[in-house]
Amino acid sequence: MIQYENKTDLIDTIKKNYLLYDQEFNDIKEEEKDLLKPGVDKTPAQNISYQLGWTSLLLQWESDEQKGIEVKTPTSEYKWNNLKGLYESFYEKYSSYSLKQQRDLLRKQVDEIVQWIENLDHETLFLPEQRKWATTPAKWPIWKWIHINTAAPFKNFRAQLRKWKKENQ
Repeated sequence: MIQYENKTDLIDTIKKNYLLYDQEFNDIKEEEKDLLKPGVDKTPAQNISYQLGWTSLLLQWESDEQKGIEVKTPTSEYKWNNLKGLYESFYEKYSSYSLKQQRDLLRKQVDEIVQWIENLDHETLFLPEQRKWATTPAKWPIWKWIHINTAAPFKNFRAQLRKWKKENQ
């Protein structure tokens, strides 16, 4: 997995990957957002709903812990062994949104995540066990949770969108 020297590197990677990911939606028609194609496991709407779900969870985990609320990851309704159910809940939650609305919401969430990172000190971001919600047997620091729920999927899911668009030609 990628390593970051500092929060500026993490922020720059998130922004870069997000912008490239978001641009893939520019030429997807609203009426095709729910079209599933062979060889691609998500529709464009599901693809962005997945991103919205995870970025929302990241922000919620941090917000809840700061308020003194006990955080159950990934959610109180879904355990780590039922991620398929969690993903379905993301798709259902955002299914009524247009692609434009989804894109606007994701942009806002990415901006919130960037602001959150900017406000964290180096130790909190890069040392393990700095937040209860991030303390697992794997002992991941917060930056890793952020990376696997922003920069990494923005890059990987961009490739899925490109494959989806190729199937359209």
